[in-house]
Amino acid sequence: MRNIVKNDTVKVISGNHKGKTGKVIMVIPDKNRVIVEKIQLVKRHTRPRSQTQPGGIIEKEASIPMSNVMLVCPKCGKPTRTRTTTVQNRKARVCGKCEEMISGE
Repeated sequence: MRNIVKNDTVKVISGNHKGKTGKVIMVIPDKNRVIVEKIQLVKRHTRPRSQTQPGGIIEKEASIPMSNVMLVCPKCGKPTRTRTTTVQNRKARVCGKCEEMISGE
């Protein structure tokens, strides 16, 4: 069970985008990085591949270290650490502040 999974809402706690919140698009566990919606936008210069896919400058999200983000509890709305508890023989994430169960994997 990981602390942060896809579709979680997270808050950036350090770096250039400190204080911003967004939804996790992708988690890269082997590199300990996450891609967050509308955070760390970079410009990619792409070549045209076909008539339907033109080239140009495309803005897309780049990954940021997982240690720079903190999970936002859906109930209390605060950035929080999580604990894992066992519910019906399955692990579940629990908010460290309000003790509410957090949905996800």
